[in-house]
Amino acid sequence: MDRIDIHIRVPRVEYKELISTQRAESSAEIRERVKAARDLQRLRFQKYHIFCNGQMNHALLRKTCQLSNGAQLLLEQVFKKKNLSARSYDRIIKVSRTIADLDHSEGIDEKHIAEAIQLRNDVGLELS
Repeated sequence: MDRIDIHIRVPRVEYKELISTQRAESSAEIRERVKAARDLQRLRFQKYHIFCNGQMNHALLRKTCQLSNGAQLLLEQVFKKKNLSARSYDRIIKVSRTIADLDHSEGIDEKHIAEAIQLRNDVGLELS
């Protein structure tokens, strides 16, 4: 399971959501956000001859992914509690870097790490 970066459970759509008049983000808007994040990645990795976060090795990850203190602490807690592998550690950081890119954030904050952890079915955020 640690070879799969993202696990998403899609809940059943509730009736009130089907009849809601609240406007959701359009596919075109989502596409533009993703395109902007990919452009950031392309620029970041130009001199390394790769084009996206998923292609980073561990050394490049350490060089290009700056975690805030809160992000480091959260990742350390989850790493110890869940006995994560080095592969899982790297993959969580890569996914959190992508989440931060979508958030237009230069660094990786606790919220980016938390979201990346929640997207891993094998980890979750139950720290108690």
